[in-house]
Amino acid sequence: MTPNMGAADKKLRLFVIAPLALIAAFVVGLGKPLGIVLLVVAAIMALTSVVSFCPLYRIFGITTKK
Repeated sequence: MTPNMGAADKKLRLFVIAPLALIAAFVVGLGKPLGIVLLVVAAIMALTSVVSFCPLYRIFGITTKK
């Protein structure tokens, strides 16, 4: 796993997208299907940010790392 995420991308995922998805999951309801999907999205965003690797970036040949 070669890192393919830059610092700005990681911060955006960890500090903006993941928290917003988590808040939306609580608003929608954790037991509802959309709430569960939002929890999964939040977890994926946080995990990919921590490991600096996005599998979809690799599939499409994208890198935000300088």
